Amino acid sequence: MSSIINIGVTALTANQNALQTISHNIANVNTPGYSRQQVQLQNIAGQYTGSGYFGKGVDVLTVKRVYDDFLTRQAATAQSVAASDSTRYSYMKQLESLFPGGPNGLGASVSDMLNSFSDITNAPTDLTARSVVLARADEMASRFRAMADSINELRIGTTSQLDVDVKAVNNLATQIGQANEKIALALGSGQPPNDMLDQRDQLIRDLNKYVQTTNIVADDGSINIFLAGSQPLVLGKTVAPVGILHQDQYGDPTKAQLTVTTGGVARVLQESTLGGGEMAGLLRFQNTDLTNASNLLGRMALAIGTRMNEQQALGLDLNGNPGNPLFNLATIPSGLPQKTPANAGTATLGISIQGNPSGTTSFLASNYSFTFASATTGTITRLSDGVQTPFDFGAANPVQLDGLNITLGGGAAVAGDKFLLTPFAGAARGINTAFSSPKELAMASPLAASAGTANTGALTLQGLTVRTVPIPPAVTLTFTGPGSYTRSDTGATVYAYVPGQAIEYTVPPATPQTGWSLTLKGIPQPGDTYTVAANPYPLLDGANAKAMLDLRDLAMFDGGPLTDGYASVIAEIGTKVQGAEQSSKVSGDIAVNLEKDRTAVAGVNLDEEAARLIQYQQAYQASGKMMQIAQNIFDTLMASFSR
Repeated sequence: MSSIINIGVTALTANQNALQTISHNIANVNTPGYSRQQVQLQNIAGQYTGSGYFGKGVDVLTVKRVYDDFLTRQAATAQSVAASDSTRYSYMKQLESLFPGGPNGLGASVSDMLNSFSDITNAPTDLTARSVVLARADEMASRFRAMADSINELRIGTTSQLDVDVKAVNNLATQIGQANEKIALALGSGQPPNDMLDQRDQLIRDLNKYVQTTNIVADDGSINIFLAGSQPLVLGKTVAPVGILHQDQYGDPTKAQLTVTTGGVARVLQESTLGGGEMAGLLRFQNTDLTNASNLLGRMALAIGTRMNEQQALGLDLNGNPGNPLFNLATIPSGLPQKTPANAGTATLGISIQGNPSGTTSFLASNYSFTFASATTGTITRLSDGVQTPFDFGAANPVQLDGLNITLGGGAAVAGDKFLLTPFAGAARGINTAFSSPKELAMASPLAASAGTANTGALTLQGLTVRTVPIPPAVTLTFTGPGSYTRSDTGATVYAYVPGQAIEYTVPPATPQTGWSLTLKGIPQPGDTYTVAANPYPLLDGANAKAMLDLRDLAMFDGGPLTDGYASVIAEIGTKVQGAEQSSKVSGDIAVNLEKDRTAVAGVNLDEEAARLIQYQQAYQASGKMMQIAQNIFDTLMASFSR
């Protein structure tokens, strides 16, 4: 009889524990990271008798956590990648909003400014028309600066969010370290602390939203967390704090790097090794996307400002003076020497814009890395596309690349020295109009071409382009026939004449693209002349204004016309936004599906728990009935003894 009572007691206890566990599952159905639990039962070994082994009831072996380690790791990794892509897409949309189209966009401002020169071509002395040009130029410069400031504000916001994320990562890492200590102690009892394990797994999932991690379970049950593949973040209860270094290896303050400090030494984690996480998305946005946008905008500002200054310098203002720069432009910064590790040499790299012909049409929106293999040779890497070009300052100094002159100066370079060139970084923030007097606009050409008064042929002027100032002496072309001529500056030398083909004047010993270029059309007669000389009526001339107007169609930005430069910027940024959106959607869907797979195994199903609740409720009631029967047997026996 006592055996029946003992069996009933064990059954009652076991079913009560099962009911308690099921109730715990139901209570935590909405708890983040909770894994459902199951009571594992085992029968108590039977007692031997001559009639065989008789069972002695049931015992609770443990409370098992329903958990799949592989799915948990996969879901955390996918969540990390999705967080990176989603964060970058969110910030890319903000960046895209800084480049509006339509009449309020920078492109319209550029077109309005260039189109305003048309009124000066028709009325060169009209001060009102000239004032309109200056007002439009000032508006364009203002929009460049405003957009550059907006990009900088977005960069500041990104930097601020990185600092917030660093605090969150360090806080979560500390909590994981504390959880490791508690779990290691609890496992000493021989039973798993399921709720603690769930809480630690949830902390790891939360951590992966910020930085992608890998982990290894130690013998004592603690989990060691690693960043960037192998850098320890949490080892047992010891935490290596992360930080943000607000510069890159060259000291560029527009960049950021993630660091982890172990043994008092902060180690920089390479962005390419971070994988996913919100911080990886922020770093990619700041270091790549914002840099690209700044370079696109800066290239426009530097190219347009420089080219218009060059054209302004080729004209005469209303005072008869050569034109002064129309725009003040930011100084192109010298190359940034590598700081970590520091360059061993003392060389410096200066940057300027190529002239004659202007390098503005060859600009590419990129930064450049210079790596020296010797004192004068090495490799240039265009960072926007990774294209590498060898250089040799011993053969040519400056080295020319993409419309830029790079000059080696200072002391000597040493093999291994590196420099970062950021030619367009501050160009958009530094552009502004240089003067306010409309008389200073140099809209007249210093040269004029005139046909001889005794000409009898059909020779007419098609175009005259000033290459450089000061202007050279007057030159007269005398035609010896319909296809030949001589020049007053070269004596009896005979040249072939082809209608529509440019006739160049080059100032010796200069290279081409100096002096002037004259294009005539029509068939001359022997004795016909054409003279290129100083403009006798500069106040009535608007030829340089026409040259300014013609800049609209100059092939400047990646082969496209100047006025399409802003459209190409919008298109490039829009393409990147679309790519970021697609990546965010794909990685987000993968993360959702993997989380569904994980919760399908570990999550609480209320229907299933309700069914098990009824099952164990009935078992509990049956256990109670078993004890009631034992009591009845006992009462019957006691009654028989009392007779």
